Amino acid sequence: MAITDPPRILVVDDEVPILDLVRGYLERDGFEVDTAADGPAALAAVRAWNPDVVVLDVMLPGLDGIEVCRQLRTFSDAYVLMLTARGEEIDRIMGLTVGADDYLVKPFSPRELVARVKALLRRPRAGASATGATGATPSGLDIDESRRTVRVDGAPVELTALEFDLLAVLARDPGVVVRRQAFLDRVWGPAFVADDHLVDVHVANLRRKLGDDPAQPRFIETIRGVGYRLREQA
Repeated sequence: MAITDPPRILVVDDEVPILDLVRGYLERDGFEVDTAADGPAALAAVRAWNPDVVVLDVMLPGLDGIEVCRQLRTFSDAYVLMLTARGEEIDRIMGLTVGADDYLVKPFSPRELVARVKALLRRPRAGASATGATGATPSGLDIDESRRTVRVDGAPVELTALEFDLLAVLARDPGVVVRRQAFLDRVWGPAFVADDHLVDVHVANLRRKLGDDPAQPRFIETIRGVGYRLREQA
């Protein structure tokens, strides 16, 4: 995903004071900012304006933030920072499941929100080619990093940008275990702060889309207490 200059941030919340506050802080840091106050307006703005980051509240009229994120992921690779109410862990888990990149709990510090947005924009993309891996990827799994496409048994698999990056990290060294912290450093960036659960949720999504059974993995193996590895071709 190419980042615009200056980066475009779409802030979605139905509370006008929050919209005004967040817009002010982001604009002072040089971002271009647009806002939306409900779910349908948010989707329309993403389609029309193509933002780099969407700051998305869970509780919205029209369509809630979870559904907005789910639909957004069908046509946009914008980073999504989800805003959730304190203690609503299910919202955070659901947000990550449908493709959010990070979450922030209300009430939040506007300075922390700006810092999270900057961290997302700094997040490196997996750039090494899978063809340079030390081992062979599993039979039936075809990864083309230059085109950012994935096929399983010849059938195309639609992945989010984040899911592709996770798979690309694994594909660099099939058979080599990648620790959860290494995923965070390589995909989200070393300045990003999160717990291991973030990696586990996105790997679970990746496995589901690949049709991979964690109990009898064809592609991605879990190394308990450590991380994950891509199986080598036998």
